[in-house]
Amino acid sequence: MKYLKKPFLLLLTVCSFQILLAQNVLTNFPKGSTPTEVGKRLAYHFIDGRHELYAGRFIHYAEVCTWNGALDYAVKTNDQKLIKLLQEKFEPFFTTERVLLPPMNHVDYNMFGSLALKLYQITKEERYKTLGLAYADSQWNVPTNAKAEEKAWADKGYSWQTRLWIDDMYMITVVQSEAYKVTGDRKYLDRAAKEMVLYLNELQRPNGLFYHAPDVPYYWARGAGWMAVGMPNLLRLLPLDHPDRSRIMEGYLTMMKSLKNYQGESGMWNQLIDEPDFWPETSGTGMFAYAFIVGVKEGWLDAASYAPAARKAWLAMVPYIDQRNNVTEVCIGTGKKNDKQYYHDRPRNAGDLHGQAPYLWCAAALLEKGTK
Repeated sequence: MKYLKKPFLLLLTVCSFQILLAQNVLTNFPKGSTPTEVGKRLAYHFIDGRHELYAGRFIHYAEVCTWNGALDYAVKTNDQKLIKLLQEKFEPFFTTERVLLPPMNHVDYNMFGSLALKLYQITKEERYKTLGLAYADSQWNVPTNAKAEEKAWADKGYSWQTRLWIDDMYMITVVQSEAYKVTGDRKYLDRAAKEMVLYLNELQRPNGLFYHAPDVPYYWARGAGWMAVGMPNLLRLLPLDHPDRSRIMEGYLTMMKSLKNYQGESGMWNQLIDEPDFWPETSGTGMFAYAFIVGVKEGWLDAASYAPAARKAWLAMVPYIDQRNNVTEVCIGTGKKNDKQYYHDRPRNAGDLHGQAPYLWCAAALLEKGTK
């Protein structure tokens, strides 16, 4: 036994050094760049913004993502005023703005339930839980008018809303994960994990990155970003002995290694990840930075290597926030197209909530204590 003591103590010392390193590198940011300051700017700016809608009809998933990020930030900073404002912004959905609630018939629409479930975890008001679980459950309950392909996915145990688009790995898993947090019912966690493995097996390339779609061989930053965020979020919930955990961890680590290699000298990632002549894009960069931050704080990624990369990305991101607290250089919503120039020429929209959300996720993640 005494022969094992020294190696164990050495390992313990190394782990402690890693944690200390991560804490130092991912804190002590310059004034104006601290996660508290940046998060506050963007979260309160969101409060004042108008709804972002699909075709003027339903709440857009990018708004849900930003709302969730603002709530995470508010909880981390114990900003009770902000929590109250975010809750009040939701209140009309029970009355005058109920018409804006997304229908429960599409992967992008159903992820709205994650917001209601997050609000339930904060307020413990049953009406949020009821609304959120309806979205989570309808993602698996096959409607009578479902198409044959949708029924086929359901027969295999997947969501009938499965379509193998790159963003679904986040859209599906986020609402199922929040439902698990609320209920403790393992079925929600198993659903999310099973779906995640399917998407990994179908869409991830040997280099760890993801095509926008199987028939579109381009590594679009924000598309890959949904994967980069979805995997660590789910890994945080999966028990160590969960049968799907090792496959998801493998996919995550492989992706992180590749992303680190493609990070630009400025700290940013480009609109197409592997195209050095393309422009730096903020939403994808924010998503990748978030994946690095979580990985370091959870002990999955080597702190000596990834903590400086995460810090570099964060410090590069902050100057892209303009005087109106809008994140700039955000690629607008983008459908798939097998045309490289199409991605290069996509418009960039300041304040687009696709970009505001990842910044808030990063701010909240930077404020967390390391768990390993």
